Amino acid sequence: MQAIRDAILSGDRSQETFANLEIPQSYRAVTVHKDEAGMFEGQASRDKDPRKSLHLDEVPVPELGPGEAIVAVMASAINYNTVWTSIFEPVSTFGFLERYGRTSPLAKRHDLPYHIVGSDLSGVVLRTGPGVHAWKPGDEVVAHCLSVELEHPDGHNDTMLDPEQRIWGFETNFGGLAELALVKANQLMPKPDHLTWEEAASPGLVNSTAYRQLVSRNGAGMKLGDTVLIWGASGGLGSYATQMALASGATPVCVVSSPDKADICKAMGAELVIDRNAEGYKFWKDETTQDPREWKRFGAKIRELTGGKDPDIVFEHPGRETFGASVYVARKGGTIVTCASTSGFMHEYDNRYLWMNLKRIIGSHFANYREAFEANDLINRGLIHPTLSRTYALEDVGQAAYDVHRNRHQGKVGVLALAPEPGLGVSNPAKRAPLEAAINRFRNA
Repeated sequence: MQAIRDAILSGDRSQETFANLEIPQSYRAVTVHKDEAGMFEGQASRDKDPRKSLHLDEVPVPELGPGEAIVAVMASAINYNTVWTSIFEPVSTFGFLERYGRTSPLAKRHDLPYHIVGSDLSGVVLRTGPGVHAWKPGDEVVAHCLSVELEHPDGHNDTMLDPEQRIWGFETNFGGLAELALVKANQLMPKPDHLTWEEAASPGLVNSTAYRQLVSRNGAGMKLGDTVLIWGASGGLGSYATQMALASGATPVCVVSSPDKADICKAMGAELVIDRNAEGYKFWKDETTQDPREWKRFGAKIRELTGGKDPDIVFEHPGRETFGASVYVARKGGTIVTCASTSGFMHEYDNRYLWMNLKRIIGSHFANYREAFEANDLINRGLIHPTLSRTYALEDVGQAAYDVHRNRHQGKVGVLALAPEPGLGVSNPAKRAPLEAAINRFRNA
């Protein structure tokens, strides 16, 4: 592994050099263990501790199949799906691996007593399997997390509709929180050359998710002039939605939970910010009863900021806690676009405000190949920037996931794998120079 790291750090990217590197028999990877899937039974979600369930193990290198690539991972990042995996909610991910393993002899590799997690990476291609022609050893890459078989007609108009669509590192094995990763070659995209390894690794999942949810015709189809309510606007997903709204000529109304998060939104260029904790919104009277008076008070605050406009689009991802309010505050004919549900999957809302006001709810999940490529291209062109706030070592992934679980972070949290220190990997400093302040906006926040 040291020879691979040294080759990458040397700056040599020749195919011959990387094709001749020996692939080790094993590598370090962050895992959860199948025999520990019941370790948190009886505990409330908030009390489940990823530091107890995430392990750094030495694991064997998987067999390389047709259409696949092995990538040396320089950096990765934490997403909420890693938190879910680590606390075994809403279900253990080993069920995903078992079902995938039954689909083909090659997929059987994924059904193991350990699950290598992580749905982001930046790194360098080491090997490609038969049938791969677009990528070669030595290429600098990032990976999106859509793994799909494309053997069914439903996937060929929108790959997210394929019945064998999965999220790599969550519903498949051999994810990115490791020194090596196994991916389908069509997950690979060019690494933006003005970013460090950890910066380049951080946007993948959330940037693509926000792009489909907000910009794509498969999502809300945001347009110039729209008013967009964005929950968690300084977080891993919302920070990209905020940037996209601003870049598209829409008006974001950013909902955050603290003054420092409000400051981050204003630094991105947002002018309309609601600190929900400072305003004291309590959308639920108790565990089973929502409070419509609080929806109305929230809607009045939005109109106060917007000069009387209700949101054309509500960018929803908290889920249960906020969904009733989101449906209420969207304008007549407006759109609530939803994913993730980090506060709970069972949504409740008053359907009168939906049906009688001709509103729409759109479900959105990650992104298809084209959307992921377009989202990455925005990063590469410097139109959207990483929102990396801090970076952890691979040994500290448990703490990183714990911080995300407890909402102690801003933007995205990165993880170094083979990269020995932060700040490496920039090959186009001239392109980076005018973007430096925007790239570092979330740093240490």
